[in-house]
Amino acid sequence: MKTPFWSMRIVMLAMLGSIGMTMIILACALPTYKVWWPFFVVLFYLICPIPTLIAKRNSGDDEESRITNSMFATIGIVISSFALPIVLARALVIHWGACYLTLAGNVIAYITIVGYFFGYESGESW
Repeated sequence: MKTPFWSMRIVMLAMLGSIGMTMIILACALPTYKVWWPFFVVLFYLICPIPTLIAKRNSGDDEESRITNSMFATIGIVISSFALPIVLARALVIHWGACYLTLAGNVIAYITIVGYFFGYESGESW
């Protein structure tokens, strides 16, 4: 029996999300680091899709400005999630190894979020 393609996408997204969160938790919990400041990037993961979802739900005449403003806000949130561990590492609040693990977790987590939007929200115009 052939496995449906959508179920394989769900499994792949779940696996990528788990790997990304594991890297974030390792950046916090390894005995060398023992600091939980990098875990604050999870807040950025939660608020990242909100501007796009709000812009997609609102209907109006000025669709171009809604798209532009939501993408600007989303990009600002994504850049902030990459900047936070770098700023914390430069301020010597966290170790550079924790910063690298957090950045790698960010890349994987955002690949997962983009994969979800392209895989399941593709019925929308943008």
